[in-house]
Amino acid sequence: MARIRIPSTIVIIFVTVQTGFLLFMYSRYSSFVPQSEEKPSQVHILILSSWRSGSSFVGQLFSQHPSVFYLMEPAWHVWVKMYQNSAKVLHMAVRDLVRSVFLCDMSVFDAYMPWKRNLSDLFQWAASRALCSAPACDSFQRTDITSEVACKTLCGRYPFSKVEEACKTYSHVVIKEVRFFDLKVLYPLLTDPSLNLRIIHLVRDPRAVVKSREQSVKALARDNGIVLSTNGTKVEDSKYKVMQEVCRSHVQIYETATLKPPNFLKDRYLMVRFEDLVRDPLSEISEMYKFADLSLTPRLKSWIYNITHGQGPGKKKEAFKITSRDAVSVSQAWRNVLSFQKVKKIQEVCKGAINILGYQLVDSEKEQRDLTLDLVLPRRQNQFSWSSFNPKH
Repeated sequence: MARIRIPSTIVIIFVTVQTGFLLFMYSRYSSFVPQSEEKPSQVHILILSSWRSGSSFVGQLFSQHPSVFYLMEPAWHVWVKMYQNSAKVLHMAVRDLVRSVFLCDMSVFDAYMPWKRNLSDLFQWAASRALCSAPACDSFQRTDITSEVACKTLCGRYPFSKVEEACKTYSHVVIKEVRFFDLKVLYPLLTDPSLNLRIIHLVRDPRAVVKSREQSVKALARDNGIVLSTNGTKVEDSKYKVMQEVCRSHVQIYETATLKPPNFLKDRYLMVRFEDLVRDPLSEISEMYKFADLSLTPRLKSWIYNITHGQGPGKKKEAFKITSRDAVSVSQAWRNVLSFQKVKKIQEVCKGAINILGYQLVDSEKEQRDLTLDLVLPRRQNQFSWSSFNPKH
């Protein structure tokens, strides 16, 4: 039987051509297959907190960063438009709006705002440095530290379309919200492949929160009604029913994120106490920035020092403004301002949150007034096991 001898060079050429063809076909096929492992180009940060917890301050720490597009409580528009509903009913509408903002799709506001609108129609728009600088407004540079007063004067008449245009030019989109009361509501966002979402959960001593809320009773009355499901009736929280819900929500969020959390929460959740932040601002802020993949610039360091080392606790009319204050004094002011009777009531309705979040109960007026007694307990070693860096001891 005759045998056909094929030269080895021909075999090598054949194998090479065949390999090349297979690689070509694989590359063609790969280009049509969705790359589910690829992360979105932007980082999305949700500052999750409650009213009067220092969240506006934390929001500014991100807003003033030149890489950040920031919006303060965009879900305010949902609550204003649908105020006769409860917070629980509005959760999905709030979540959908937040998702759209993270994706820089501002058409979501069409349902809540007038059709012909300017930047100034967006709630607390001037608190966003990104909306006070190019491309949203030509009056400031991205590296500038902007003020609300100057921004309102110079940028308010720019068209609303600038919001979406600006959002798309930033590497980080940060939203501060006080209208989520259940972490599980956010699971669809945390598992959404189009988002790279991380959550900073900001908490504060409930007794300090009440002291701050007493400066803003009328401003919070409508929100109180939504929290307590009063069908649109405004409520003054004299019996601390809203505080009870706020404390309950902080416990729920913290325990959901730290006690047997789902895998998709790993490296996505960081709890921050306001008191730790004002005691050691640069260290705490550096950790938050690390969590968010941001770097602290020399200009930001100087600004942060100035706003946390002012004189006094701030004036009542500045309750919703970020001004230079003695931040540590602000965090402890409740101990001299609130009566012990009020403190006892707050401790009754928020005992679980006070214990779990690492604060010390007081048993007498003497303990309350004694400022040498530290009521902010050291953070437990395992308390922040789901952050992306080693916890402080």
